[in-house]
Amino acid sequence: MEKVIVGISGGVDSAVAALLLKKEGYDVEGLFMRNWDSMLNNDTLGNPNFNADICPQEQDYNDALKTCEILGIKLHRVDFIKEYWDYVFTYFLEELKKGRTPNPDMLCNRFIKFDLFKKEALKLGAKYIATGHYARLIDGKLYKAKDLNKDQTYFLAALKKEQLENVLFPLGELTKPEVRQIAKEAGLNVASKKDSTGICFIGERHYQEFIKNYLKPNPGDIIDVKTGNIIGKHTGLMNYTIGQRRNVGLSGDEKRHYVCGKNVAKNILYVAFGEDNSYLYSDACTLENINLMAPLPPKLHAKFRYRGEDVPIVVEKVTNQEIKISEPELAKSVTPGQACVFYDGEECLGCGFIKDVYKNNEKLWYLS
Repeated sequence: MEKVIVGISGGVDSAVAALLLKKEGYDVEGLFMRNWDSMLNNDTLGNPNFNADICPQEQDYNDALKTCEILGIKLHRVDFIKEYWDYVFTYFLEELKKGRTPNPDMLCNRFIKFDLFKKEALKLGAKYIATGHYARLIDGKLYKAKDLNKDQTYFLAALKKEQLENVLFPLGELTKPEVRQIAKEAGLNVASKKDSTGICFIGERHYQEFIKNYLKPNPGDIIDVKTGNIIGKHTGLMNYTIGQRRNVGLSGDEKRHYVCGKNVAKNILYVAFGEDNSYLYSDACTLENINLMAPLPPKLHAKFRYRGEDVPIVVEKVTNQEIKISEPELAKSVTPGQACVFYDGEECLGCGFIKDVYKNNEKLWYLS
């Protein structure tokens, strides 16, 4: 039998992935990754779910142990705490300092799950690794999952093509309700467990309280982008992202104002009011830190954030360091630091990270 090491997280998706592979006849073992020390720097402050007796990560490990006991497979455990800090979390903090909106989950996949984890699996004698991601691999190419509502190719777009070799995604042809039903019928302990949210491996925390442990709050002015008037105070630019309507710190109907930009040098947060969403739209952007799994056709689609719609784009310029794209249709909430992921139909071709944003051939002055 061919050995597969499955990344067991303590959730339902990875549990069902292991179950399906075992049913297919693979020699399955699990590997739990501990990538964050929940007791460091008092970072549990503000987490309403934190239990001093057992932190959420240890609960996940206990759930993973129980899952593997039910499945009758061995569970290994490995710590990548230092590596996660060095390769993922420091990047996250540096991007926040620049006023950008980073996506640490993408780097976690690239440097931890499909690199260090894969190397650890090889030490354990694995031919394949598997995860509970909703994605499909066909002839070595990455495609969207059947369940488009759960599709996670956006978060896998920063992987090098060779990182997808000897990888299995057992959930690619299933919907989330089907996965839960399989878990329920198999009597898995995590069949009804709530999906995890928040920063990859760090989990659910009160974001602003958590960030205070690593970045000193730097309050500044909130300015009405139309009038230039000061209308309030923000708690630090790292706490806001483009398009944000909730928890901006202004009174009134949240639907009637939104964050539209930042000026890091002057520590200003720009807000727009009314039903006019024009400040959220742009028609071109430049991308950096490019990762391509396949050549880009002149016309394709892109997703500018995980829950965003696929937008038709035109590739205007490609170099080793930078890509410039334009959209025949205006794109909404294109945000520096976020990933722009390329799609040719259902195939994911790679990504770049948004650097500068333009409208009518001019760089948007109110975006850092």
